[in-house]
Parts: sequence; structure tokens; C-alpha cells
Amino acid sequence: MESSIEATVGSEIDDRGHWPTKQSKILDWLMHDVREQRFIDNILVELCEKMRAVGISVARSTMHFRTLHPQWLGARILWRTGMKEGDIATFSYGVEKTPQFLASPINEIFNGAIEVRQNLEVSDKNQLSYPLYKEMHAEGLTDYIAWPIYHTLGKRHIVTFASDAPGGFTERDITFLKDLLPALTMVTEIRLKNIMARTLLRTYVGPHASEQILAGATTRGSGATVGAAILICDLRDFTTISDMWPRDDVIELLNGYFDAMVEPIEKHGGEILKFMGDGLLAIFPLSDPNACHNLLVSISEAQAAVAALNEENRKHGREVLRYGVGVHVGDVMYGNIGSRTRLDFTVIGPAVNIASRLESLTKQVKRPVLLSKAFVEMASCQRDMESLGSFPLKGLGEPVDVFAFTAKEKLPENA
Repeated sequence: MESSIEATVGSEIDDRGHWPTKQSKILDWLMHDVREQRFIDNILVELCEKMRAVGISVARSTMHFRTLHPQWLGARILWRTGMKEGDIATFSYGVEKTPQFLASPINEIFNGAIEVRQNLEVSDKNQLSYPLYKEMHAEGLTDYIAWPIYHTLGKRHIVTFASDAPGGFTERDITFLKDLLPALTMVTEIRLKNIMARTLLRTYVGPHASEQILAGATTRGSGATVGAAILICDLRDFTTISDMWPRDDVIELLNGYFDAMVEPIEKHGGEILKFMGDGLLAIFPLSDPNACHNLLVSISEAQAAVAALNEENRKHGREVLRYGVGVHVGDVMYGNIGSRTRLDFTVIGPAVNIASRLESLTKQVKRPVLLSKAFVEMASCQRDMESLGSFPLKGLGEPVDVFAFTAKEKLPENA
């Protein structure tokens, strides 16, 4: 005789639940066969093509995601019939307050709607409430539906579909599309989290270090010795500025300064390893034969950018920014350093110390950018730099021959 426990367990095993309403090869593909595909846009394109092939009248689809990015609030992926690649657009912070966003079905979903559907097959497009509906009506689309995609902890993203069939989506189409939502949730969440992890790491530790960490370089002491041109920069009189100016103005001033310094460095192949209060540490790996030249071009462009920034600061009655830069070249230890529970992916070594000492020396010699003889010789730029002689540097046994940067773009405030 079957026990009550066995009967209960048996009934639970036999209970198939409510999803999916109907099994399909497309749903099987979405659940089991996309694991090698990293990119959500490629999955969306292939999904829509598969649906068209079996008679689901999808002619347009979008996905909308909010991301943790320093510049972008989120992104939208768009597919239309015939497109072999998804169109990806990013949206800046503040877009959710614009008239275009507020007058859209996407705003309804973000504000809590669990479904938005609109018949587009109308005789007069003025009957349609949103500009997007009127655009789709003009394109010959007949039906539109949008649903939220729920990620962990209530994070709400969006998927939309539009039909080009007379009469719009059938009830069979809608049932099929609804069955996709749980699978799309799982497929998109893991990839979105991977994107966020990569974005956050790139934002906080730089592109090269982030790739090393994602590849598994997370053990304390792990790393490698690399040859690099090293640049250390420090903002002058920042304590005085911080005491004199309101907090928000100080932050805006500092961000403007870092934009001026960092953009040329990254454009020319340098990597910002860390911001140190009002300073920064960057390297140009010597694996690039043009590393030293690229560093010099970066300094020249950064000086021009800071000069332009200072002109703006003067117009608004703000403090003019002054800085010091030290440059050296040599081998550095590049890797994980820190405590058992808190690591920093950075560079250390005598070459870094020399660059730091040169930056400090700029205060004494009243020149904004100082370079070591070792760097100048490697860059073959002796003729373009001004020799200042030898200087003893703290922690070094022998004096170091020092050169001043003499690019055309100079800042008179630093003299």
C-alpha cells in the first residue's frame, strides 16, 4: 500500500506546473543552446529570426536595460526585419526626465505596468497616444506589446515586440511570446551581470587590470614584472582649494581636471592604474614600441586641455589649476598587493618611486613636468627637452639627471 508521504511526493513530481504553456524548439534553444553566446544583442537577433521562420509575426523587437555605468543610465537593443545585427543605443543619466521618455510606453513599464499593448492598425494615427506608436504605424506595424523582465532584487528591464501582420498578434503568438519571458529573464540577467562586472572593473581598475582579474588573477602576490613608462601626476594646492570652495564646486573642478589629464593618456594607449586623491598613476607598457612617444604626446595634449580648462575657470571666477608630473621608465611589479581580504591591482618598484620623487621635485624647480634621463634616452628626445642637471632624490644613493618637458603647449601658471 502506498504511504501518504509517497503519494504526496508522487503528486509533486507529476505536477508539471504552469510553464511553459507549450513546449517549443525555440524555447529549448533559448534555455539550452545559447550558453556560448556572450552578447544579448546577438541572441535577440537570432531569436526574432527563428520566430519569423515559424510564423510568429514579429517584425520589430527591443530590449531596454538599466546598467551600472559611469556615463550611461542604460542601453536599448533594437531589431527590425532584415537586420543581421542589433542596433545598440546608450542613454545618458537624466533621460528618464525628458519629454521623449515620459511620453513613451517604456516609461509606463518602468513605473510599474505589467503589460502595455497597443493596436497600431488605426485609420488615423492621431488616435495613437505616443510618438513611438505613430512612428511604428507609419512603418506599417500593426500591433505592439511590452513586458517587464524581472531580474534579481526587483530590478526591472523591458522587452517589446511589434507585429506587421494584418490584425496584429494572434492569441497563439501572445501565448508563445509570454512563454519566452522566464527564459529571457535567465538568459539576460547572467549576461547583464557579466557586462556590469566588466564595466565596473574597467571603471575602477582600468581595462588591462580588469581583464587580468576576470581571467583569474585574484591571488595576493600574483602578478608579473613588466617594463613600462611611468607617469605620476599631482594637483597643486588642492587642500587650499578644498577649504575655500563649496564641496560640489570642488568635485566639479577635480573631475574637469581628471578629464583633461586622463583622456589623452587613454587615447594614446596609457592605462590609469589609480587615482590617489588629487593625483593619478599611469603606465605605458613597453610592449608597445611607441610607448614613450605616446606618453609625451599625452602630456602635450593634457597641458593644452588643462590650459583650456583654466580659461573656463577664469571666466567663472574659479581657481586656476596647477600640477606636477614626474616621468620615468623601468621594470615594475604589476599585480595584486594588499591584505588577505582587500587587494589592490597596481604597480610597485624602484621605477615607480623615482617617478614619484620627480613629481615632488617639480615644486622645487618650478617646472610642471620632469623626466628622468633614462626615459629621455629611451624616447630619444634629448634635443627636445631641457636638461636641468643632476638632483639627489630621497631614497636613492645616486643623483638623477633630470630634464624638463619643453613642448610648445605650456601653462604659464606652472612656471
